[in-house]
Amino acid sequence: MKKLIRFIFKILFWFVVSSFLVVLIYKYIPVYITPLMVIRSFENSEHNMPKAWEHDWASMDQISSSMQKAVICSEDQNFLKHNGVDFKAVEKAYTANQKGKRIRGGSTISQQTAKNVFLWPARSWLRKGLETYFTVIIELCWSKERILEVYLNSIEMGNGIYGCEAAAQFWFKKTAYKLTAYEAAAIAAILPNPRVYKASPASAYIQKRKVWIVKQMNYFGPLRFENNEK
Repeated sequence: MKKLIRFIFKILFWFVVSSFLVVLIYKYIPVYITPLMVIRSFENSEHNMPKAWEHDWASMDQISSSMQKAVICSEDQNFLKHNGVDFKAVEKAYTANQKGKRIRGGSTISQQTAKNVFLWPARSWLRKGLETYFTVIIELCWSKERILEVYLNSIEMGNGIYGCEAAAQFWFKKTAYKLTAYEAAAIAAILPNPRVYKASPASAYIQKRKVWIVKQMNYFGPLRFENNEK
């Protein structure tokens, strides 16, 4: 029994050490590949679809402020205020689901970043627990600006399209730096289901979402990051 406990302790110890190490490495270098990209590639292979994915890393100064604000206003308006988990959003989502309304998620941009970069997409209590664990680590080690930068470069923004640079090229034939407010909002609008929805041409639903996101962007005002030196 003592040997088993020691073995489990060693596994946990090295898991914590290695996870912190990877998070610290990704604080400084681009994230060119994620588990989701690999999983989607294998899924496409099973359905005789092309396995390749489109992904071009873009630093924050190469991404329009409109694109940055669009995802915040669409996905997580308290991103700059919370510490990784927005408990109010979780409570609202739970209440809505209990009332039988359309299911709403309470995941923050930090949580989505943790899931996309370090974990797999399938839902389970184990994955949710690890997602929370990695969310805490990136909130401790990265600035909000870095979290958003990695998010904007790793999120799925179309079928086989990852990151806002590839999305901008695919949907609007331009760089992420040149996206207008409405183009950025169109990309943000498809994030709930990017493999089904299209940013261009936009359906009536996406068009409605796009207009709402732009209004939220105007209310939000200038995007300012604080305490970036971590």
